Amino acid sequence: MMGPEMARGHKKLGAKSVESLKTPGRHSDGDGLYLAISDDGTTLRRRWTFLYRTRRALGLPGQPGTPGRAREMGLGNYPSVSLAKARELAAQCRADLADGRDPIEAREGRRNAQRARPTFGECADELVDAKEAGWRNAKHRYQWRQTLTQFAAPLRSLPVDKVSTEDVLGVLKPIWLTKAETASRLRGRIEQVLDAAKAMGHIPPGTENPARWRGHLDKLLARRQKLQRGHLPAIPFADVPAFVVKLREREAEAALALEVTILTAARSGETLGAKWSEFDREKKVWTVPASRMKRGVEHRVPLSDRAMEILEKLWQVRRGELVFPSHRDDRPLSDMAMTMLLRRMKFDGITVHGFRSSFRDWAGEATSFPREVAEAALAHAVGDETERAYRRGDALEKRRKLMEAWANYCGRGPAANVIQPTFGQGAR
Repeated sequence: MMGPEMARGHKKLGAKSVESLKTPGRHSDGDGLYLAISDDGTTLRRRWTFLYRTRRALGLPGQPGTPGRAREMGLGNYPSVSLAKARELAAQCRADLADGRDPIEAREGRRNAQRARPTFGECADELVDAKEAGWRNAKHRYQWRQTLTQFAAPLRSLPVDKVSTEDVLGVLKPIWLTKAETASRLRGRIEQVLDAAKAMGHIPPGTENPARWRGHLDKLLARRQKLQRGHLPAIPFADVPAFVVKLREREAEAALALEVTILTAARSGETLGAKWSEFDREKKVWTVPASRMKRGVEHRVPLSDRAMEILEKLWQVRRGELVFPSHRDDRPLSDMAMTMLLRRMKFDGITVHGFRSSFRDWAGEATSFPREVAEAALAHAVGDETERAYRRGDALEKRRKLMEAWANYCGRGPAANVIQPTFGQGAR
């Protein structure tokens, strides 16, 4: 059989002749490729076919076999399949014959293999299902699913091995300048989905991950740190008292949840997932289990008098185990509830998480409390592993003084819009 190099010298058809041919019958391009034309009087149909013979194996070592039955393989209609494309398909057929495969059976096998490839969306969902058992809060699970569903929607129906750099850029570019933090996380999650798919054998070995940053997308997109700061927007601590005054004018449950979050310097997920069983109302301590903490370590929170006042009010009208239930008592208040409250209050330029920064700035700039006490209040790890091993306690009583001072500061109203010289004298 002639190889591709020899076959090129025997092509008989040209692009113009294919377009003008109307005579019914088979018109050879050479090496098994034909343009078959049929005319039923109303419709002229032109289609590409490949004619070949299978081989019967002789069952003897080194024997290629003898010519078998003639077969005709359709390659598609013209002009949907161009002459160049038809020649490409015919070349694949000849390669299959040279390897001892029947082209029709080989094509069906390739189609079946392609159909067996999962989509990007299927791989993304499978990865999230596998990873979420190790995630400690519902917000993290929500963010993974939301970004891989909403922002990566154009990728979800694609076979996972067909996702290209162009496809990845198509979902990143629209938000790269306006939602830089989200876009950066989305890129990393897409990269992880494709890496996992490759590990499962859905993407051929040696294929470069089109979502890789270093040495790839970093050449095509602006660096993230040049677009926006990584810190979440926070209200200046000097403005917090005035904000709390406005907050206390609201009677919504989200307003109470937000004030407790501010007074305890907690993360929103810790507050919204709080259960009554975590509170010792007599000792005024909230023990957040390790499963809901970012570092995976149990955290005791000393409760100020104002925080206890809010909790006692909620205790009187409790509807179940959750401190801040949604309208469905078995589910906590939505993690968007406090964010939407900020927007309704016209504070849409800040975040709930930003109040932790406000607290830390206040503790560092307006009080004499030691740094390690303020860091412990935020449930941050302080010092190296050896230092932490020698620090037996969690400075609960020192932190109680700090949190009471913070609550007093927050409750002073607009007049407190001045940096206070010191709080917590003797708190060491």
